[in-house]
Amino acid sequence: MEFLNGFVALANFVLIPAVAYGSQLALGALGVTLIYGILRFSNFAHGDTMAFGTMCTILVTWWLQGMGVSLGPLPTALLAIPFGIAGCAALILLTDRVVYRFYRVQRVKPVIMVIVSMGVMFIYNGITRFIIGTEDQNFADGERFIIGVRDFKTLTGLDEGLAIRTTQGITVVTAVIVVAALFWFLNRTRTGKSMRAYSDNEDLALLSGINPERVVMVTWLIVAALATIAGVLYGLDKSFKPFTYFQLLLPIFAAAIVGGLGSPLGAIAGGFVIAFSEVGVTYAWKKVLGYWMPESLAPDGLVQLMSTDYKFAVSFVILLIVLLFRPTGLFKGKSV
Repeated sequence: MEFLNGFVALANFVLIPAVAYGSQLALGALGVTLIYGILRFSNFAHGDTMAFGTMCTILVTWWLQGMGVSLGPLPTALLAIPFGIAGCAALILLTDRVVYRFYRVQRVKPVIMVIVSMGVMFIYNGITRFIIGTEDQNFADGERFIIGVRDFKTLTGLDEGLAIRTTQGITVVTAVIVVAALFWFLNRTRTGKSMRAYSDNEDLALLSGINPERVVMVTWLIVAALATIAGVLYGLDKSFKPFTYFQLLLPIFAAAIVGGLGSPLGAIAGGFVIAFSEVGVTYAWKKVLGYWMPESLAPDGLVQLMSTDYKFAVSFVILLIVLLFRPTGLFKGKSV
């Protein structure tokens, strides 16, 4: 019984939050790795792209809520996501036409594109803050929990209660559907195969008659969808604040590099590696160890390796280790 109580506490505070957070990071890292693999540069504006797509979704969500539209137990934001994707896609395609296309035609070095993306990042951030403000915005509605602590205790008779938030369940289910759809698209459709061919060998793809501008446009559309969905899921699970998405850039890039830049499968694996590392290192293990260890050996302190204020430092350390010892990542993507 003590072991089960400890496992429930572990699931409540580590396993379930890490799976949800890892799903969000994986979707974000997929966008980064697609841009790196196909367009061949590291897009530092990706975090603020997520913020802009989420902002569009929030504005439509508020409008729907004002009209009395809802999904019952599910968040109304799920209805607004297509509008958020459309708004994000319009901004990205406009940016590509006005900014990125010029440098792409000039065939500049990737480092120039990185610097350009940093400028775009600040512009996106400013637009988002100007429109929706700088404070936390709550747009979640519907049922808060799939199962609550009290119901779980009543059902199992355990001392520890398990709470699974609706947003956590939605995050995992949505991530599975989106990833499955993306892999089907890349492996089964003609456009997806063209994108993979363009990523593997640009010159050979051009000789085969592949239209590079179409590949670029489809890539940006997919990135807009991934960024918006990841941003909305993160905002529903936590809260929406533009600066938070700027900070998310580090763990997202860490996830992409740990898995292997240019490898979609690696981006997913890297997302979960970073998420479990961040949550595990910043969790206070006293309660779990209290259940699993003899009373005489139970710890008095919190047994917390690092404060939650420094959780992004975990991503940074993992990123440095991977760059030093395995720059191609777990799935042997393109070296940085």
